[in-house]
Formats: sequence, C-alpha cells, structure tokens
Amino acid sequence: MIYQSSITPMKSGIFPIFLFVAFIPFFSYSQQLEPPVYPDEEGYEKQDDPYLPNAYNNQKLSPAYRYDSHQSSRSGISEIMTRQVNVAANQQNIMGDAANEPNIAVNPLNENEIVIGWRQFNNVVSNFRQAGWGYSSDGGQTWTFPGSILPGVFASDPVLDFDNSGNFYYNSLMSTQQGGLPCFVYKSTNGGASWNNGVYIGGGDKQWMTIDRSDGMGEDNIYSSWTASFSDCPPGNFTRSTDGAGSFDTCSLIIEDLSWGTEAVGNNGELYICGRSPSTVAVKVAKSTDAQDPSLAPSWSSVSTANLGGFITGMTPINPVGLTGQIYIDVDRSFGPGRDNVYIVGSVQPYFNSDPADVMFNKSTDGASTWTAPVKINDDTDTTNTQWFGTMSVAPNGRIDVIWLDTRDTPGSDSSALYYSYSVDEGTTWSINEKLSESFNPHVGYPNQPKMGDYFDMVSSNAGAHVAWVHTLSGGQDVYYSFITPQEVTGIEDVSGDVGVSVFPNPTSGMLEVSWAERKVRAEIFTAVGQMVYSTDAYNTKHVIDISSQSAGMYFLKLIS
Repeated sequence: MIYQSSITPMKSGIFPIFLFVAFIPFFSYSQQLEPPVYPDEEGYEKQDDPYLPNAYNNQKLSPAYRYDSHQSSRSGISEIMTRQVNVAANQQNIMGDAANEPNIAVNPLNENEIVIGWRQFNNVVSNFRQAGWGYSSDGGQTWTFPGSILPGVFASDPVLDFDNSGNFYYNSLMSTQQGGLPCFVYKSTNGGASWNNGVYIGGGDKQWMTIDRSDGMGEDNIYSSWTASFSDCPPGNFTRSTDGAGSFDTCSLIIEDLSWGTEAVGNNGELYICGRSPSTVAVKVAKSTDAQDPSLAPSWSSVSTANLGGFITGMTPINPVGLTGQIYIDVDRSFGPGRDNVYIVGSVQPYFNSDPADVMFNKSTDGASTWTAPVKINDDTDTTNTQWFGTMSVAPNGRIDVIWLDTRDTPGSDSSALYYSYSVDEGTTWSINEKLSESFNPHVGYPNQPKMGDYFDMVSSNAGAHVAWVHTLSGGQDVYYSFITPQEVTGIEDVSGDVGVSVFPNPTSGMLEVSWAERKVRAEIFTAVGQMVYSTDAYNTKHVIDISSQSAGMYFLKLIS
C-alpha cells in the first residue's frame, strides 16, 4: 500500500494519470507468413513401447533441485520458491525417469493442499507413460509421489481442477490397442492422497477440463472438451457432469471444433472454450450461457475470433514433436474495473516476421463478443529468441500472471529459463520481464520421445502464482512446483484533496501540465507496477511533463515538497 508521507515538513501525494496512445500498424496481406506445420496429435498418443514394471522402485537417487530466492529487499524483484515434485520418499530425485505436461490444482479452502498431475515415464528408454501425480499438504515445500493412478496402464494428457468443496479431479486420456482414445475422470476427497476408480467421459485428444466455481446454478459442474477429429465418441467433442463426476452427459458437439486451447467459467456461470480453428488456423473462443443449467442440453451462443498476432506452432527444433505452447483463457473474477473481462495468452509465431515465438495477450471486455488488438508480453527486441510455453492465470484480485520459457540469455541455443510478468491494470501494461530460474537444456532426458510435453500450468492467488512446470537442472526431465510472489503496487490512498495539486489534462495524450502550491517540488512518475519512468526537480508552481514516449496505460504521479 502507498500512503501519504507523515514525515514533516515533507509532503507527498500520489495521483493516478492515464496515457492514451494511438498506434495503427500497416501490413500488406502479402507479407503474412504461411501457417506452420502442425504435429499429428493422435499420432503421438499411442503405445509404442512396452510398460516397464518396477522401474520406479529400482532406480538410483540423487539430490533433488530446489531453489529459494531471497530478494525481498530489492524493489521490483519478484520472489520464487521451487521444489521438485516427482521425488522419492526422502525428497530426492529419481534418476532415469522422466515427467512432463504437468497440471496443477490448489484447494480453495486450504491453499496448503496442492496436487499436480503429469505424464509419468518410469524409464527414459520407453515412452510408455502413465497418469503420474504428487500432492503436498504444506504449501509445496515437500511432496509425496505415490507413482501413477493406474500402474501399468497407458495414460497421458493430465488435466486437474478442484470444486468449491475442496475435492480434486484428475482427467486423463488413455490409448487402447484398438486405437481408441477414452478419457476418465478420477476424484479425490482427501487432498490428492488417493483417487476413486474413475468414470468414463467419452473424451479424446487433446482434452481439457474446468469446473464451475461461480456459486450459481452450475456450481461444481465439470466441463470437458477435446478435438472432434480424435474423439472416442465421434463426432462429439464436449461433455458435462452435474453430479460431481458421478456421471457424464452423452458426448455432444461444440459448434466449432477447437484444438490446443483451454476452458474457463465466468462470474455468471458462462463457459468459454478457446483453441485453434482447423479451417482458418485462427484462435477462436466459443461461449455457452446455458451449459450451467442441468436441465438443458448445452448450446453455444457465439464463436468469436481472438487475434493473438500469430500462429500456434509445433514440431519446431526447440520441442521437436511437441507444441510451442497452447492457448490459455481465463476470466477476471475481481470486484474491480476489470470484472468479467476475458483474457487469452499463448506463445505464437508472429504473422509478419520470422520470430520463432512470442508470448501474446488479448482481452475482451464484452463477454468474448469482440477482442482488442494483441499485446506482446515478452520485452526483448531480438527476433531470434524463442518465448515458448506461455501460460496464464488470473488472481481473485484481478492480477494477471504469465510465465514462459525464454532463450534470450543463450543466443543461438535452445537453452531456456523461466520468465515471469504480470499486469495489475487489465493487461494494459505489464511488469518488466523477470528471469526466475537458471537456463537449462530442454533436450536433456527425453523419454524416447523428443519433446518436453506440450504445456505447463498455473493457478493464481492474491498472494502469488502457483506454477507447475518442467526443467532439466537435475540432469533429467522432471516436474517442479514454484510459487512466485510478485512485487507489486497493492493499493493507493488518494490524498489529492489535501495538497492543492492540479493535473491537466487527465487522461492525456502525452503532455501533462501539473500545478502545485509549493515552489520547489520533486515530480516522479511510475508505471502501474512501480517502475519509475520519469523524475525531475521543479522550481516553479507549474510544470509541463512530456510522457508521450510511454506506452498507453495507467501511471502514478508522485510529488514531494
């Protein structure tokens, strides 16, 4: 919280100002790059290698990677705590196994209870994978890794979520020898320590899942969607449970067959599903307002195109048989000015240059009917860097958190580090990109399948971001939990009525005239996330400040006399 200084004779005031900048890009359609080649999703979800029993119990151990930053005394630096999840009982690393595609759920009634699921490979010589999981009851400091939900059963593509009662749900895709791709949802009522026998939902590749926590008629409804082309119940690509995963509806069809995108439920129980359109390769968002009603068959009221400024990519050198990332959608559930906004983020290959991938953001302020212009979150200027696995979640207070892997620190290499940025003004401005891990080689520890999965996952609280991700800093491909604590402006006390200050015009297009009663004043301007972008000492009662070089957004003017 920022307050008026109580030290006399100093006086200070904080005044919000708004800068609007118009920028119109001009591109010829002939300049747009051709869509990239996409991986064959279904082709990689099959039993190529045999199950290796007991490999988990017989492998050697080594110290697990862990990291704690201690930077709280440095203004503007976020903190991170990182722990390995797929560990032995003594919290040591298990050598020779592999894990990827982590997905996370955090108990809303007790944030110390965290569950992460992933694709578990018991031995790197085999790409036979299982539904691995780990759980923590101490806020991610230590982890229990029981193994897989169904040992010896091929399973992939984990997706986890929780309901308002603190129950956890695990959605997993399986692959049969006959070529089927059934999905099952498992339920845990004890913090992820154990699971029930699961329920068949139909399903297919790639499935996603979300749970309604809006407190409306659809509270605790479970929704799952997948690509119709790889459906276990063709042509259906959607299902719903209204009884806590006791049963699921017969598969139905979303009006647009979307792939590589996630789901979110809004404040009024409306359901959003995003993904790539197979016909146009554009990112689209489908919306249902009646899926929450258990008495109605879900219908889809709209499908809109959300421009992220690029293509979803896959089969690139950095992740040879995987994606560069999926599309994430979330809703602002705060009671602030951004309430009900819909946000999407993804790592995409830009339409108009050869940059391998940028992390791009877009938002809708009218329930996904229309979308604004895309915004690039990564702040590097080199178009040879790869920003991949862009992942987003929104905190209850409206803060938008985004993480990704970034190669900017190792030019000419695929070595990547975890980066982070956040926004506290509905995505108008973003904090300076922060590197929160060492760089690592993503090609280390492949489980007889040259990829590090297709996605990461995160859940945001007001205190920070819970992240499930993968790196190779222990010498193999392992799953990690991190908690990121952002250093942010948390509030403003308005003291403008007490100090005789005039700020005009506000909003401004760049030139700001500030008047005050004191003759000598120091003026400082900060972004919404606390970065100083202007400072001067003024010796008159009126001063003109030029901030036209700054991006559009909300800024704070601080005057000290």
